[in-house]
Amino acid sequence: MLKVGDYVIYQEQVCQIKEQKINEFTNLESFILVPVTDSSLKLNVPVNNPNIKNLMTKEEIKNLIALMPSIPLIDIEDKLLENEYKRLYHSGSKEDLIRIIKTTYKRNQDRLNNNKKISEKSGSKSETGRGFCLYLRREMAGKTCSSLRLYHPVSSK
Repeated sequence: MLKVGDYVIYQEQVCQIKEQKINEFTNLESFILVPVTDSSLKLNVPVNNPNIKNLMTKEEIKNLIALMPSIPLIDIEDKLLENEYKRLYHSGSKEDLIRIIKTTYKRNQDRLNNNKKISEKSGSKSETGRGFCLYLRREMAGKTCSSLRLYHPVSSK
């Protein structure tokens, strides 16, 4: 259960829950979220909004990193790859997102090693994992260095 003081992800921004109250216009229980990058902005969001996501804990990040070598590449025909990337991207699984990154990286490395250009399609959101990079940046923001305390003061001991 989320509470005042927690850090969450909302619409690609890391925010802190500053307040929980009843919205006077909608009569719904809401969180007041303040993005860490712009403390002048206050977002009034219903507590049951599915776009409010928990940040990964330091332990979850360590476990995911340890799991990365065992996460398999995507093994599918090229013509089906883009749809598979989309499906995995929208699954919400961090392991699936790692599969996209690993597969994209290997495909691009193979092309470069064979003196081929990375295709135009490689520039698309699904092919390059750009979408995942945005996700990863907000999901793991500041968690691998001293700024970890910014998001998880208790777990950064």
